[in-house]
Amino acid sequence: MASDTAQQAPTAPAAPARALLPLILPALLVGVGSSLLFLGVSEAAEALQHVLWRNLPDALGVGRYSVLWMLVVLTATGVAVGLVVWKVPGHAGPDPATLGLAAAPMPPVVLPGLLLATALMLAGGPSLGPENPIIAVNVGLAFWLGGRLAPRMPGGLWAALAEAATIGALFGTPVAAALVISEALAGRQLRGLLWDNVFGPLVAAGAGALTTTLVAHPTFDLQLPAFGRPGWGDLLSALVVASLAAVLGMCAVYAFPYVHGAFRRLGHPMPALALGGLVLGLLGALGGHLTLFKGLDEVAELARDPEGRSAGAFVGMAVVKLAALLVAASCGFRGGRIFPAVFVGAAFGLGAHALVPAVHPALGVATGVLGMLLAVTRQGWVSLFTAAVLVSSPEILALLCLASLPAWLLVTGRPQMQLRADGTPVR
Repeated sequence: MASDTAQQAPTAPAAPARALLPLILPALLVGVGSSLLFLGVSEAAEALQHVLWRNLPDALGVGRYSVLWMLVVLTATGVAVGLVVWKVPGHAGPDPATLGLAAAPMPPVVLPGLLLATALMLAGGPSLGPENPIIAVNVGLAFWLGGRLAPRMPGGLWAALAEAATIGALFGTPVAAALVISEALAGRQLRGLLWDNVFGPLVAAGAGALTTTLVAHPTFDLQLPAFGRPGWGDLLSALVVASLAAVLGMCAVYAFPYVHGAFRRLGHPMPALALGGLVLGLLGALGGHLTLFKGLDEVAELARDPEGRSAGAFVGMAVVKLAALLVAASCGFRGGRIFPAVFVGAAFGLGAHALVPAVHPALGVATGVLGMLLAVTRQGWVSLFTAAVLVSSPEILALLCLASLPAWLLVTGRPQMQLRADGTPVR
């Protein structure tokens, strides 16, 4: 009876090609533009980072990553971002603790300040990535420009194109955007087939990813030792490491509203960000320079020598980085949490390998990243995708899928690392 009912349920007709063809040109333009903006901000931030962390300390005769210099630069970064949030029109957008990966279009007046605050943050060393603010800026620009150049197209389409394009540009592949879109569409009443709904965003994501690949040649492969044929011990390792990483990530998630509330009680972005920068400098002094910045270059350096540190050193770096992520996300720095969470998960996985050599380093890294991202982002497909591309080993995929199940049970239905306007956590 149920099957008969399902067979009789009406389905929306597929969209004809003539309805999809007009999406191609706008999607291509949004894809290329979103990638170029991301690359431009990244290039500017890298140039400023070179000045702050190489040229200036060398000219002053101070160690590049000495305790003194880390305290000075990170505190100064907090002050600089605080000035932007305080004085620049638009105040660099709403409190970043209340925003997720998907962003509602912001007014154009907000976007320059948000870009400036993001570039300063990336250069100065706080443990956040560019993903959330860059998505927000591209969505705002696409929504504003698209509404004026092509007013007949729905505004929501411009936002979807820009979000997909930026995710494709960030990861260098449209697959990540397709996975995010599929999660966003889950549970919605779709008009037409799924592929009709993702056609335009996938064109934008492909254009964004290809532009980034041609210009910047990014790679996420950590070049870890090859993982061979999996065994039962590998399955046990995957289940344990992913679950423990998820538990570690949930410690930061549960602490998030309390740490955010402590900074919020200061009542003004300037003291909150200056104090946050000082705390981040102290954490950097504790964990070393690899625990600074968004974490992608640093995790690659960490993975070059999986045997070069003790289990305590790896796990200590993971804990310090997670604390830095928590502070940076709480005090008002504009940035995303995916890339630093990757560092935390990778360091934790390498610590598992150092403690139990039977845990293959590639498996430890992949499952550590998987569990950490599930806790911090609640993006299941993106967590699986990111964990898989870091190790480029097809044999690990089945283990990752199985390891995601107990890790998901540990995080689902619990508070997320995102707050409502009143400071209560989103569930």
